[in-house]
Amino acid sequence: MKLDAALPPVQLKEIPAIAEAAQEIGFDALWTQETQHDPFLPCTLIAEHSATLNFGTAIAVSFSRSPANLAYTAWDLAAQSGGRFILGLGTQVKAHIERRFGMTWPESVTGQLREQIQVIRAFWDTWQNGTKLNFRGEYYKATLMSPFFNPGAIEYPDIPIYIAGVNAGLAKLAGELCEGFHAHPFNSPRYMKEVILPAIEEGLQKSGRKRGDLAVSMTPFVATSPEEEAFARMQIAFYASTPSYHAVMDLYGWSETAQQLSGYAAKGEWSEMPMLITDEMLHEFCLVTTQENLADDLKKRYEGIADRITLYTPFVPKEKDDWWRKLAKAFN
Repeated sequence: MKLDAALPPVQLKEIPAIAEAAQEIGFDALWTQETQHDPFLPCTLIAEHSATLNFGTAIAVSFSRSPANLAYTAWDLAAQSGGRFILGLGTQVKAHIERRFGMTWPESVTGQLREQIQVIRAFWDTWQNGTKLNFRGEYYKATLMSPFFNPGAIEYPDIPIYIAGVNAGLAKLAGELCEGFHAHPFNSPRYMKEVILPAIEEGLQKSGRKRGDLAVSMTPFVATSPEEEAFARMQIAFYASTPSYHAVMDLYGWSETAQQLSGYAAKGEWSEMPMLITDEMLHEFCLVTTQENLADDLKKRYEGIADRITLYTPFVPKEKDDWWRKLAKAFN
């Protein structure tokens, strides 16, 4: 089990110092996100200002980009970093794709994402091996690659693709096609064991692969103080209000609470929502422990579930460096 770090939402000028510090602390990988900033631009600086640190997107929104855009960007980052880049993709939800990105939501989420991955790999195969580009699917058609637009072969062409998800459909797709699965922060060990891991296993069997061929990356909520507990309640309430994430609450029989949270969110009554998250819910979706016991408790909680752990709290240099260093040493 590896310990990774999440990049905080900062301006590009701050990335070099964070990358250097993350490598020195001992994290295995540094993940960027697509929230307030582009997820790929920091990656060029991370590659430039580190030598051994793996890095990737967790996640880049796939449905806001063409497969060609993703293929070219990942190819360049893999070449620049000597093979340390991981392409992490997520679908987002319908409202954001349509109303924030101005794109079309597909009839089949897994169907379009499957084709995106296949087209990306078709580009890579063409560039690396000279294979004729000839992909014809329901969502994408890619058949043109002239020498002027071909970046050519690179030293590290086997770029891992991780996809993110909450529900079983995308977990199954990850098992079938991908090198990794980014589990959404809104989950629990029980949900992973009863829903996500069996779906991944089904996908692995379909493609003739084994569990060791795929890495499960998790970003758990952790609370070691009353302030962190309050923050976790707020985030859990926010995620639980999302209709496409209700399956997590349904597993526990908490569907009514999920509907109530959705109602508050629809009216913008955010301050009311954390009060609906009971202590039982908090402990299912968040590891409540002490800083001293965190490493051991993380390992116990996610043994046999996760291959990579990233705390939901981003890594900020010069804030608890010694604590981060001890935690990273316990894993890496």
